Amino acid sequence: MPFLQVNLMEGRSEEMKRELIAELTETAHRVLGSPKEAIRVQLIEVPTTNWGIAGKTAKDLGR
Repeated sequence: MPFLQVNLMEGRSEEMKRELIAELTETAHRVLGSPKEAIRVQLIEVPTTNWGIAGKTAKDLGR
């Protein structure tokens, strides 16, 4: 059973997350041959204050 975990900065809409889950599931199904019912996707949203880029928080960089 494939388990896909994706870390991303907070702020995406529910529709974007639905679409990402659907596309990741479809890709894992196509590439790995796993039944869609066996594929799990977990989205982990990280606050921009907890995401560092080049020594600064994403929030400080306006992301």
